[in-house]
Order: sequence, then C-alpha cells, then structure tokens
Amino acid sequence: MRLRLIVVGRSERGHVADGLQHYLERVRRMEPVDEVVLPDAGRGEVAWQQRTESERILAVLKPGEKVVVLDERGIQLTSPAFAHRLGNWRDQGVRDIAFVIGGAHGMTEEVRQRADLVLSISAMVFPHQLIRVLFAEQLYRGLSILKGTGYHHG
Repeated sequence: MRLRLIVVGRSERGHVADGLQHYLERVRRMEPVDEVVLPDAGRGEVAWQQRTESERILAVLKPGEKVVVLDERGIQLTSPAFAHRLGNWRDQGVRDIAFVIGGAHGMTEEVRQRADLVLSISAMVFPHQLIRVLFAEQLYRGLSILKGTGYHHG
C-alpha cells in the first residue's frame, strides 16, 4: 500500500515534530508513506478558513484513493480494529490510502463526505499538531499488528 498523511499547516519544531518524524520513519520501514503539508488559510473568519483549507485538501485527493479523515465526530476504533480495517483494504487490493488531518478549525462537510472512514482518535479534543503524532503512532501500531512484530501488547 502507498500511504499519504495529508495535513494542514506546517509542523511545529521541537518534540512534537520529532515524535511525528520518529513514527513516520517506523511506518516507512513497512510501507511507503508521504507527508503532504498544505498551507493553512491564515487569519480570517473561521468558516472561510475551513472552506479554504478544505478546498486545498479536496484538490490533492486522488481518484480511487481510500480516504480516512480524522475528525472528532468520527467513529473510534481500538488499535486492533484499525489494523483490521487496514488489513481488509490491503486484502481487497487497495493500493492508495490518504489520511487527512485538517487545520485548527477543522474541515467542511464536503471533506467528510469524500471520506471512506471518518475516524476519531479520542472523545477529547487535542491540538491538531499533537494529533499528527498520535495518529502516526497508531498507524505504526496498526501496521505492526498486521505484520505481527510484537510492538502491540494489547
């Protein structure tokens, strides 16, 4: 599978960025993954920011690509259930999967409608920068479960 992590806004420097790169490197040992960083909309009305950033997201999604949108209104899966979903897609011959993390104010309904899966990491709200690290770790964990590496102890 070819994986893409599509995010809005450049990553902050420091421990959060280091954590993201740490897990993306681990993922790359199992599957190719690209990080696509889209510019945020800058200052303005929240609805305008959401529309602008959502248009940028929709513009980079590929036809036929499975799309997973991370959104607080999505479903929550256990790590093994997420791995199972990835494994099912792999077994069905899915070649490309995009994981989308929006900006600080979220995304429009159009982006969620384009998704094959709307996923919530937690019922709690986290900064979108931190969600990148949490999700990258879960992606690594999910792939590790599929490959039986022993990383997951659940």
